[in-house]
Amino acid sequence: MIATTLILLLVLIGLSIPVGAALGVLGLILDPLYSMLPLTRGIGELAWSTNNEFLLVAIPLFILLGEILLRSGFAERMYGAMSLWLSWLPGGLMHANIGASALFAATSGSSVATAATVGTVALPQIKRYGYNEPLFLGSLAAGGTLGILIPPSINLVLYGVLTNSSVPKLYLAGIIPGLLLAGLFMLTVIIGCVVKPEWGGRRITASWGERFASLAHLAPPLGIFFLVVGSIYAGLATPTEAAALGVTGAMLLAAWSRRLTLSMLREAVEGTMKATAMIMLIILAAAFLNFVMSATGITDAITNSIRGLGFSPVQMLVVIVVFYLILGCFMETLSMMITTIPIVAPIMIGLGYDPIWLGILIIVLVEAALITPPVGLNLFVVQSLRKSGTMNAVIVGSMPYVAAMAALLLLLALFPDLALFLPRVFE
Repeated sequence: MIATTLILLLVLIGLSIPVGAALGVLGLILDPLYSMLPLTRGIGELAWSTNNEFLLVAIPLFILLGEILLRSGFAERMYGAMSLWLSWLPGGLMHANIGASALFAATSGSSVATAATVGTVALPQIKRYGYNEPLFLGSLAAGGTLGILIPPSINLVLYGVLTNSSVPKLYLAGIIPGLLLAGLFMLTVIIGCVVKPEWGGRRITASWGERFASLAHLAPPLGIFFLVVGSIYAGLATPTEAAALGVTGAMLLAAWSRRLTLSMLREAVEGTMKATAMIMLIILAAAFLNFVMSATGITDAITNSIRGLGFSPVQMLVVIVVFYLILGCFMETLSMMITTIPIVAPIMIGLGYDPIWLGILIIVLVEAALITPPVGLNLFVVQSLRKSGTMNAVIVGSMPYVAAMAALLLLLALFPDLALFLPRVFE
């Protein structure tokens, strides 16, 4: 059963069938093969119970929040401010790419939205200032991954739903690793541009007066971040209600800057509906597949096989890391989380690992999947923004940042308090 399931999954993905459809089709194939009862008759109830999860309402709200900030021009002004403050470092605007991604991630909760937003503003600067194209493109793809680690994060909400973990604690746990990962990305750029100074392009000069004046453009996204995250930890709002507050704040900012128009709102809502439809199709298809696998005993067979290996907790951790790194080369991040976490989390928690720490570790592994070929979603996003050149430049440029993620994984394993300190302090 395990071998058949894996082979069928790889075949469906290899046929370039959309991931949501592939997961649903796999469930439809496994049902008559291994079940005595027609499990497909439970799809309606399953779809309703899955959709009827209050926390999932946060997903379209966070996407809409990012769409409004993007279309009201705040992202472009934020990038300009970051470029003035960080361009003195070796690598210049590549640090602005990472810094702006980290700041936008603190409002949008989406890696794809972060990579697309910052990439749209930054790409014209490659030729203008003579940067090394692969490393610059890699900084955009890698910077976008911060969107699912730095709170508020859609993927952390999903992990909380799948494991019944506290989303506020997960948000707190993601802050230090998220900022640390941004720092490791910037260190990667510095090392590359110190070794090869010509990669860093021409320096941008700015007076201190210009830098301080640009701080006004950083205030709106920071204000949204404190509104969303602050309302959660002040006990004023749940994560879903905080997302709604964020959307309200973004609309007020757009109105204040005279960018709130019906056409802008229509475009933002359309973008939100498309992204939400894609995400929910994956969630529903994966929920049906998990239901079929559980009912037919495939999930228990996989779990027992893994436990039967007799690995120690450390050995199992290494196996899980390698498993996600390999799987991330072939599966989209949301579908990978939804199909694997119900199997992986109980095993790892049973071995004594903290579920909050495990969530951050899995999110970092999922981040790596966003920039590893051949299915790295952020690679496709950055390439689509270029409109010329081959994918190879984006892939090659992203590899140093994958090494930075590996360094963060090692630090998390050696120092679990990087993720657990803030949740313990605010407990």
